[in-house]
Amino acid sequence: MIKWLKKIFASFLGKTNQSFKLGLYGPPNAGKTTLANKICLDWLGEEMGTVSDVPHETREINIKESIRIKNDEGKELEFNLVDTPGIATKIDYEDFVKKGLKEKEAKKRAKEATKGVIESIKWLDEVDTVLVVLDATQDPYSQVNVTIIGNLAARNIPVLIVANKTDLKKSKIKRIKAAFPQYKVVGISAKYGKKVDKLYKELFKIARK
Repeated sequence: MIKWLKKIFASFLGKTNQSFKLGLYGPPNAGKTTLANKICLDWLGEEMGTVSDVPHETREINIKESIRIKNDEGKELEFNLVDTPGIATKIDYEDFVKKGLKEKEAKKRAKEATKGVIESIKWLDEVDTVLVVLDATQDPYSQVNVTIIGNLAARNIPVLIVANKTDLKKSKIKRIKAAFPQYKVVGISAKYGKKVDKLYKELFKIARK
């Protein structure tokens, strides 16, 4: 309802911006920011954020505006890329301590990560299209994944599932396809840029302007 009202007011004010908000959602360490960096490098020549092996490196909403991609037919798609903090049902500072962080830093990270999860959920009402980034080496049948997909379905937001980390031997794209058969699944390696071109092609098909 809120997005619909914004569009109505925009039309009255004469705003004709054709760009849309493309959200990157998923659990921590699935490779959302790595994918965001790849997209930005491909089309803007610069990275968007920092990545780390420690979960919840991204703890705030990051936005890169006016990314314009082109397909082989010469068509263009413009969007604002929204990289969201990883969604988790439990955030324990002790997990960060195990990764080498000092207790004070770990507690601060846990607090910021919890706040980031809340912000990610709030932003579901702002995004127009979503790439759900999942780690293809992990079991897709998790509470977090089901919750994310369920919330997107309830809002009728176009979704493309990205099975990331296909460069790893333990990756199983078929498992993700079986878990979410109602959605298109694209297997990529954001780290090495493998099959990201296929992701762009699929994005043209589902993007809501």
